[in-house]
Amino acid sequence: MLKARVEQLIGTRGEGFEAAREAIRGDAIRTPLLPFASGDGREVRVKAECLQPYGSFKIRAASNLLAGFSADELRRGVACPSAGNFGQGLAYAASRRGVPLTVHAPDNAAAVKLQVMRDLGATVVVHPFEAWWTIMCSRDTGRDDGLFIHPVCEPRVIVGNGTIGLELVEDWPEFDTVVVPVGGGGLISGIALALRSQGHTARIVACEIETAAPLSAALRAGHPVTIDRQSSFVDGIGSTRLLDEMWPLLSELVDEVMVVSIADAERGVRLAAQQAHMIVEGAAGVALAAALSPSCPGDRGVAMLSGGNIDHQILCRILG
Repeated sequence: MLKARVEQLIGTRGEGFEAAREAIRGDAIRTPLLPFASGDGREVRVKAECLQPYGSFKIRAASNLLAGFSADELRRGVACPSAGNFGQGLAYAASRRGVPLTVHAPDNAAAVKLQVMRDLGATVVVHPFEAWWTIMCSRDTGRDDGLFIHPVCEPRVIVGNGTIGLELVEDWPEFDTVVVPVGGGGLISGIALALRSQGHTARIVACEIETAAPLSAALRAGHPVTIDRQSSFVDGIGSTRLLDEMWPLLSELVDEVMVVSIADAERGVRLAAQQAHMIVEGAAGVALAAALSPSCPGDRGVAMLSGGNIDHQILCRILG
């Protein structure tokens, strides 16, 4: 079971997170936690993971994951399904280690993300979304393209993401809420487990986009369910179903879910550019919009700006 494997890797005192922090040093950076005007008296800060190499928190997971394999295991290369950010992070980490990589991407992935992966030397195979989601669930790419790596359901992915939680506690121990965009759930699970390992009691708030909110549906039903998904500019989160392997973690760790409209997600992207002078992608816009909403709990909140890889034409439309 994934939950048990993750807890074993973390250790009894959270030593797994410290080990991950050492493993990713040199690939990932320690991103700043910056103040952001909420406009209603609450204190809000943004964790600028959009400033990571290649613009996403996923470099933490990818780097920690590769560090767990031997040279012999990596010799044939690796393959992963990714909508872009994990593939970019893995392409960067793999290129630094001379490891061949094949990324299987959905057809709604941002073109800018696919091009970066190719520029880093990865082979990119694009699939219709449903076929790509089948790969995510089955772990079968239909090709002999190396060691399969799942972008979410791997203990080292979750623990690598959790290094963010250590930084939050060190930089602002007084925060009482953290708002995290949820796609597969690896980011919010890692952060929540890291906070728990430090004895921190911040409220864990997931956020989803209205066009694809499988976590909200799963929490209502008490188990993962298949939903109708509509495509949108928010390409980093939103699928047709929560991964069954992630359900035990998410159902235990997430305190509540906020669902954000497309209009509010666009507003989040605009506000990040106007007030924080940062380019963020749709998922980060969702997190910022949720954290600034009057319905967001807490008085001292952190919004996770998970990535900055947005197609330029979409960004120009939103800013215009």
